[in-house]
Amino acid sequence: MSNLTRRGVMLGAAATGLTTMAACGNGIGSPGPQVIDARVDATLNYLYSNFPGTQDLASKSTGILVMPLVTEAGLGIGGGYGRGALQINGATVDYYSATKGSIGLQIGAQQFAHVLFFMTDEALAGFRRSSGWAAGADVEYVFRDQGENIRAETTTSVAPVNAVIFGQAGLLAGASLEGMKYTRIIP
Repeated sequence: MSNLTRRGVMLGAAATGLTTMAACGNGIGSPGPQVIDARVDATLNYLYSNFPGTQDLASKSTGILVMPLVTEAGLGIGGGYGRGALQINGATVDYYSATKGSIGLQIGAQQFAHVLFFMTDEALAGFRRSSGWAAGADVEYVFRDQGENIRAETTTSVAPVNAVIFGQAGLLAGASLEGMKYTRIIP
C-alpha cells in the first residue's frame, strides 16, 4: 500500500511539474499560430545558416517537424514541453506539442530546438495518423562533427526519420528525444 501511495505522489509531482513547465515562455497564452510560425521560420533560418548540410536533408524529406523551443527541467522528477509546426513542401499543415517526463538522477534546466526530417511517405503518414507519436528506434540522430558542423549523411542514411538537436542552453546534461511524445494541437 505504501508503494502505491509513493507512486501516486510521484505521478502527481510529475504532472504538476509538466503543468508548471507549460507556463514557461513556450508560447502558452500567445496569439497562437502566428507566433509558432514566426518561431519556426526563425529556427529554420538559423539551422540552414549555421548548418548548411541540413538544407540537403530538408530537400530530400517528405515533411519537417520544427520544435523551436523545448524547455526541460528536473530535480529527481523532470519534464519538458514545447510547441512547433509540421511543414510539408514549405507550408505549415499542423501544429504539435512535445512533452517529456522522466524520473532519475537529474538536476537543472535547459532549452533546445530540434527538427525531425521525415524521409519517407510512410514515416510521415504514420506520424500524422498517430494520436500521440513517440520518438523511438526509427529516429536517427544527426550529430555535430569535430568542426561543429552538423553532419547529415543524406546519401547513406536509411532511417525513416532524422533528428537534429541544436541550440542547447542551460545546466542539464544532454538533450535527447527519448520519451518525447508529440501530439497534434490547435493553438
